Amino acid sequence: MTAIGDPDTVAAGVTVGVIIPAAGSGTRLGEPVPKAFVDLHGRTILEVCVAGVVDAGVATTVVVVVPADLVERARGLVPDAIVVAGGAHRSDSVRAGIDAAGSASEVLLVHDAARPLTPSAVFGRVVAAVRSGHPAVVPGLPVTDTLKQIEPRSAAGSERVVATVDRDLLRAVQTPQGFTRDALLAAHADTSGLATDDAGLAERCGIPVHVVAGDPLALKITTPWDLRIVRDIVAEPPPPVE
Repeated sequence: MTAIGDPDTVAAGVTVGVIIPAAGSGTRLGEPVPKAFVDLHGRTILEVCVAGVVDAGVATTVVVVVPADLVERARGLVPDAIVVAGGAHRSDSVRAGIDAAGSASEVLLVHDAARPLTPSAVFGRVVAAVRSGHPAVVPGLPVTDTLKQIEPRSAAGSERVVATVDRDLLRAVQTPQGFTRDALLAAHADTSGLATDDAGLAERCGIPVHVVAGDPLALKITTPWDLRIVRDIVAEPPPPVE
């Protein structure tokens, strides 16, 4: 495993903080422990995720945000990371991570613990795009399914289609999402509303968001089916891309 802050791997000397919100309960997963602490063949999702961040070689600081009652356990699992308690909502946890990362980080990445298999190249693309001048950057994949816009469910329980959306203009967004420190602070300055991701907060306050290529391996563990897929991949990793 590459050491955090290795001068040969941190992108062009830029100080990069990676914030990993892992304070959610993950109730849809149906496991008896919070999602980040679920086992993946001998290691927790959190351990696999942090190992992937460190191996990516871009981080000078890694901050993990977990439920308050699991802070000490997390510190034992990921001793290379700073571990702090999260809040009631994801945005509260990210703000706690920003504070813990300190003012030295010029670029801040927010990465879902539930995407433990995200390849190093995705981290590199996001950091490079922020360094090139984009204040907010997300990795994303083209949408392959046909998408329908519907009107609210009727009394009979059906949903009427009102339009077919042009999928060529859509991207399924992943993490890590990268920001200049100022951009992420601005995005989280408004605490009046919630968003499903940090880029959504940035968009809401007028910060332009750019997309770089994501990766299928950056899939998010949300349901038992997702967990099964990731466990299968961990048990038998895919062959390297030639």
